[in-house]
Amino acid sequence: MSQERLTDYAVTLLRVSLGVMYFAHSVILKLFTFGLAGTAGYFGSIGLPEWLAYVTFTAEAVGGAMLVLGIYARWVAVVLIPALLGAIIWAHGGNGWVFNAPGGGWEYPLYLIVLSVAQFLLGDGRYVVRPSKPLL
Repeated sequence: MSQERLTDYAVTLLRVSLGVMYFAHSVILKLFTFGLAGTAGYFGSIGLPEWLAYVTFTAEAVGGAMLVLGIYARWVAVVLIPALLGAIIWAHGGNGWVFNAPGGGWEYPLYLIVLSVAQFLLGDGRYVVRPSKPLL
């Protein structure tokens, strides 16, 4: 198997796994575990506007699905980074490194930022659902 084909598989694996994590974090955690009202309440409790919870939920769910399918994946990965920075600054930054710290640590959102930057640098990959016209 050629290195080019292996790279195509690697980019696809990164893109799909990153998309699944965004989607799961949105749907499983924010919708099914805490509920959107509970998530909004949490946003309010840490000083953020409650409506931002709904925007974050939608961005992560739609963005995650777009990553899995490979629809503008490079740009979707970049657009989702501010939500992760917000998670570090407002929700997890003071909790320490380890994921099992009360309130969760900041390493997971930071890791997703690194993966999102890698996705941006690598591009959409070969195995994608392509829109009819490229964005750029």
